[in-house]
Amino acid sequence: MLRNFTLQYWIDDSWYVGKLMEVPGVFSQGETLEELEDNIREVYKLMKDEEESVYHTDIITKEIAVEV
Repeated sequence: MLRNFTLQYWIDDSWYVGKLMEVPGVFSQGETLEELEDNIREVYKLMKDEEESVYHTDIITKEIAVEV
């Protein structure tokens, strides 16, 4: 299944740097725009694989107090 995302990118010291707008934490760089796109796809795949493995463990939540 294919899903479309928005790649926001910019050039920083001759590197293409970018992130997926709809998926926080998916961020990468490449020497070319094509390399950036490939790297972003790989980061997204790794994130999804990690996310799936987390769902197979027991996750515990707890409320904590934080001074503001």
